[in-house]
Amino acid sequence: MVQSSQQQEPLDELDTALLRTLQQDGRLSNAELARTINLSPPATHARLRRLEQQGYIRQYTALLNQEKVGYDLVCFILVSLQNLQSEQLEKSHEIIRRLPEVLECYYITGEYDYLLKVVLRDRQDLAHFVMKRLTPIPGVARVQTCVVMSEIKCTTALPLEGD
Repeated sequence: MVQSSQQQEPLDELDTALLRTLQQDGRLSNAELARTINLSPPATHARLRRLEQQGYIRQYTALLNQEKVGYDLVCFILVSLQNLQSEQLEKSHEIIRRLPEVLECYYITGEYDYLLKVVLRDRQDLAHFVMKRLTPIPGVARVQTCVVMSEIKCTTALPLEGD
């Protein structure tokens, strides 16, 4: 059974089926969800609201085709900071959060401090991003860029029990 980080009851089979179905198609109507998990629409709606309130469902969104909207380049960028004092880290975190090109940013262990997933239009956009937006962040000591050649797997669906 899947559990959230808070003290809550574990998910039952119907909760898991509901979450799995929503991960595949978040636009299904309540009636379609109910049919898919073999539950009445009112009971499905109540479960869905409970899962939202308990934080199992963070948000609903549309996943765009990045190439169709003009982002042909995906990069993973490793960033090392000069010092890891809490005030400096918080400033860096805030600046990175405001960079729209950064889809994901993780504070990591090891030789580097951050791992960023970035989308850009082309190589010139990459050069501008690294030189004008990333390296000027106070405390940035080193940057290593990895350009994605091809996507092998990309999913937003979390593996749930039974997957």
